[in-house]
Amino acid sequence: MTDFIDLAIKYLPRLLVAAFQYTLPLTAISFFFGIIFAITTALIRVAKAPQNEWADAALKILKGVAATYVWFFRSTPMLVQLFIVFYGLPNAHIALFQSAWVSAITVFSLNTGAYASESIRAAISSVSEVQKQAAESLGMTTTQVYLYVVLPQAARISIPPLSNSLISLLKDTSLASVITIVEMFYLSQQIAATNYKVLSMYILVAMVYAVFTSILSVGQHYLEKYTSRFAQ
Repeated sequence: MTDFIDLAIKYLPRLLVAAFQYTLPLTAISFFFGIIFAITTALIRVAKAPQNEWADAALKILKGVAATYVWFFRSTPMLVQLFIVFYGLPNAHIALFQSAWVSAITVFSLNTGAYASESIRAAISSVSEVQKQAAESLGMTTTQVYLYVVLPQAARISIPPLSNSLISLLKDTSLASVITIVEMFYLSQQIAATNYKVLSMYILVAMVYAVFTSILSVGQHYLEKYTSRFAQ
């Protein structure tokens, strides 16, 4: 136990630096873009067919693209996606993804967006048609109905699953180690390779992840409590 405490005192500051320099920014940026992908995808998938024939055909194509996107990223492992983007695409002369950061943010964002879009889509669908019709009878446009009636309620309903997605994303950033990003887990591997304290280092980094995810869980609890005031 004393050895573990000494090891934690020695290496914990380095792990925290890696967390604030790589893990947390990677999580925040990826989640931000992931939510944009999720909302866009969900709105496309719940959109009603317009009367215009060309607009209807375009919407069907968009729905097909959105459904395929969600299917692909929910049906394949994130580790495989990272290898495809970082190692595979540059090999196919697609130079955009030669940066590890760009590759990681792209995969994490798209993966998060695919899962979160289903949560948002379900939340939007849970808002009753009666409320939408009532808003339209007051003279609101379709855009106004979604902005002022549907999305605020859907946002409150989506908080628990989206918070879970954020927590999962924080833990999944450890996969960035396979594409050379020196986040917490990668750093713990490097340290373990030099001090041979493999189990202790992995337990220490696991504890750091647990602290961060616990903080997010507490934040989720208070956010749910705050938004529940608007449930009625």
